[in-house]
Amino acid sequence: MASPTRLLFVCLGNICRSPSGENVMRHLIREEGLTDFFELDSAGTAGWHIGKSPDSRMTAAARARGITMTGRARQVQPEDFATFDHIFAMDRSNYEDLLEVRSQCGNPTAKLRLFCELCEEHDEDEVPDPYYGGPEGFEKVLDLLEDGCAAFLREWRKGNP
Repeated sequence: MASPTRLLFVCLGNICRSPSGENVMRHLIREEGLTDFFELDSAGTAGWHIGKSPDSRMTAAARARGITMTGRARQVQPEDFATFDHIFAMDRSNYEDLLEVRSQCGNPTAKLRLFCELCEEHDEDEVPDPYYGGPEGFEKVLDLLEDGCAAFLREWRKGNP
């Protein structure tokens, strides 16, 4: 068997959007029997929440959709660009920060993308940060993540993610 495809989801603090991306993808690959083919993680460009669990409001919104939220916040490291195959930035600011981190990696191999480039059912360019908003923001994030993660899996099956 080939080595698993390694995916890293990145937002600012690693307590809302990126752990949700990781856990939405984990949920989808479990449903499709693909757990042996992937390794998943998430990280933040900032280190404010290192070691913390996902945001309780995001956890509740995900739970209502049957998605379990796991993980602890960590900060992205230059070596992540040599470890992962794909790194997904939730917004342009995260993307720009990741370009700087990538420049510190001696052998970057990961493909860096804005997550919403994957989306097929939504027209947004970025996954909005729901942290300071109400419940509808968390739902919107999950809608975008479900769309993009499902689209990535379709690309992956075709051999061209």
